[in-house]
Amino acid sequence: MNIEEIRKNLNEDLENASESGKLEELRVKFLGKKGHITEALAGLRNVSGEEKKTLGGAINRLKKEAEILIAEKIIAIKLKEEELMVNAAPLYDLSVPSKTAAGSYHPITLVQRKCEEIFASMGFTIEEYPEVTDDYNCFEAVNIPKDHPARDMQDTYYLENGQLLKTHTSAAQNAIMKKYGAPLRAIFPGRCFRNEATDACHENTFFQMEGIMIDTDISISNLIYFMKKMLSEVFEKDIEVRLRPGFFPFVEPGFELDISCLICGGEGCPSCKNSGWLELCPCGMIHPNVLKEGGIDSEKYTGFAFGLGLTRLAMMKYGIKDIRDLNSGKLANLSQFVS
Repeated sequence: MNIEEIRKNLNEDLENASESGKLEELRVKFLGKKGHITEALAGLRNVSGEEKKTLGGAINRLKKEAEILIAEKIIAIKLKEEELMVNAAPLYDLSVPSKTAAGSYHPITLVQRKCEEIFASMGFTIEEYPEVTDDYNCFEAVNIPKDHPARDMQDTYYLENGQLLKTHTSAAQNAIMKKYGAPLRAIFPGRCFRNEATDACHENTFFQMEGIMIDTDISISNLIYFMKKMLSEVFEKDIEVRLRPGFFPFVEPGFELDISCLICGGEGCPSCKNSGWLELCPCGMIHPNVLKEGGIDSEKYTGFAFGLGLTRLAMMKYGIKDIRDLNSGKLANLSQFVS
């Protein structure tokens, strides 16, 4: 099947797709391990010379085009499905008087949706992962073996059946890698839990958004580009950031990505521990052990990963000084936010 036939089939399938569940089958059909575009790339080994260079460039452009088109279609279908639900016949009597004020979205929900929109426009798929997981996925699969000292920083809540509440969205990495293989672009937001004392910038329940990108020739510069683009669009202005070395067992090298505190303007406040900077995003290049555990050839592929703190991002965007306000349930505090 040549490039134009693949493009024609892709456009036809996208036009006919009407359910979000069918789009995953469509993605696998074209971008999966045995997908049409993947097989076309593999077929380049039988081509030589200038033709290989020209054909390879055309296939790669088609691949990027397919990733973006599928991501945009996912958003469009989800919006349409939400609209159908909203416009469906109500299950309650609209004529009954009500004194309840109109509701509003939680600030974390607003920030999460904005981030999803930004990354979807760059070809990332949006995944979900359960809040309850097991020791293997939460720790061992991301290069944190039993008795590793890194576990001391992520004390969590264990269930009687031996499972646990996930301490970070990195717990989804192994499952996502095994689901899609490489190349891969995905984000997976979710709620996380840690058994720790609370203060103005720490909570035992918080939200993160994990992101991974795996392909050939991925470097730290790719990570910096995607993070700065995301932050500039969320805050609608250029944001001062800094990278400093940080140890995380699942990346090598690892970094802490900090942003200048927008609550105090970098002067220092309780939210940033009077440093002028707020830790927002542990990140780095995915450790080869994590790639291998996910079934990906670490000799051929590299990738970056980040764990974006949605809770802290919401604090910065809306000037919320105490993280505990976000879980307080105080409607007077939360009802003022609009999309």
